[in-house]
Amino acid sequence: MYLSASILALAISVLAAPSSFLSTSTSWPTDVSWLHVMQKRPAKKTCHVQALGGGQDDSSSIISAFNQCQNNSIIILDGNYTVGRLLVTTFNNVEIKLTGSLQYTNDISYWSPNSLYLRTHILPITLSAYQNATTFWFLSGNNIYLHGPGTIDGNGQIWWDTYATSKDSGVAGGSSTTFARPIPLTVGNATNVVVEDLRIIQSPFWHQLCYQSKNVVYQGLHISSVSSNASHPTANSDAIDIYRSSQVSIRNWVVDNDDDCVSFKPNSTDIAVQDLFCRGSHGISVGSLGQYKNETDIVQNVYVNNITMLNAQNGARIKVFPDNPNPNSVQGGGLGHTFKNFEVQNVDYPILIDQCYNINNATFCAQYPSKLSISDIHYYNVHGSSSGVNNATVVQMKCSAECENITASTTNLIPPARFSEAQYICQNIVSKNSLDFGKRCTAPATV
Repeated sequence: MYLSASILALAISVLAAPSSFLSTSTSWPTDVSWLHVMQKRPAKKTCHVQALGGGQDDSSSIISAFNQCQNNSIIILDGNYTVGRLLVTTFNNVEIKLTGSLQYTNDISYWSPNSLYLRTHILPITLSAYQNATTFWFLSGNNIYLHGPGTIDGNGQIWWDTYATSKDSGVAGGSSTTFARPIPLTVGNATNVVVEDLRIIQSPFWHQLCYQSKNVVYQGLHISSVSSNASHPTANSDAIDIYRSSQVSIRNWVVDNDDDCVSFKPNSTDIAVQDLFCRGSHGISVGSLGQYKNETDIVQNVYVNNITMLNAQNGARIKVFPDNPNPNSVQGGGLGHTFKNFEVQNVDYPILIDQCYNINNATFCAQYPSKLSISDIHYYNVHGSSSGVNNATVVQMKCSAECENITASTTNLIPPARFSEAQYICQNIVSKNSLDFGKRCTAPATV
């Protein structure tokens, strides 16, 4: 049975900050003791892939090495490789040393039908791919250490050019079934994974997806997608989306993109994000949630600390679709989320709770309010400046029903100097007294 009422449950725990994820500190939701054991154990086999060069397709050599070294092995990728075929890999106790580069071909006619659609299996049914997501590389298995210093290049410009003219997309600008925009790296159906010290660039869609996985660490990544044509900007270039996964740690990233810096998609639990610099993004986002009818979405136990957000659309954001009267709609249908030490500079909405996401119609959202409940959201030391795009507004919290246990302390947000004072918009917040700006909250303007 699938419930139409969804729950957004977000967490209170304050986590200590170890010097490295490769410690065994229990403060993080991840455990990397398996990696220490694997590194001490001699590998049974080593596969070294020689690059052909000159733009020739290295897929056959890479796939052959992946097949030969699936277990208790080391794979060395130290050349500049061209990849023109889908990579679907299952490893056990494997270290992948990517010190060179992997660049996917820009052949849309091949990748659109042949990239891997990420369908969700919930017995006894198989759901369609979430937001029609597809991938170039599906990395699955147990005890996998993928590290650089190297580069994964999505070669995204032709996808951005095509999208700018075709506008072929799904809901909320997502990928479509007729124009797939693959993700460069998906860690999927995996347990015990570390991805470290890599550049992931020029992605056609999201840069990474953590998909139906557990105990995954991402550390020291540089994410960047920049279009060479201002009229054809990047699209949906989330640095990472986390979906149906738990015990995920993200630390020490630099991100240049024009969509979410991190996105917690449905059923993301026990997540820690720390020490990120995000430029041009849409924020650290919970959601979007509540998109699909008759499905339950839960996000819980998420901790975000020491984030710098520069020239961005949002800072700390929660985005939820409203309900929808259409029974076949694909657009609408726990506890503890902590944002701590969050700096914003020139950000449109430093703090945003939006339960009317992707619907520019307040009347519709009032008639069909979101069924997700939001509770236990905690903001500590969110500070900096807004852009003035939304005039003097620095905080907008608009809940469809009552949002409970929302707190804020040491908030210091200022609008541009042309405004005399900051504006705080609060709707259906149960206890404004728990917000250090609560006495300054005003109701949203009526439509």
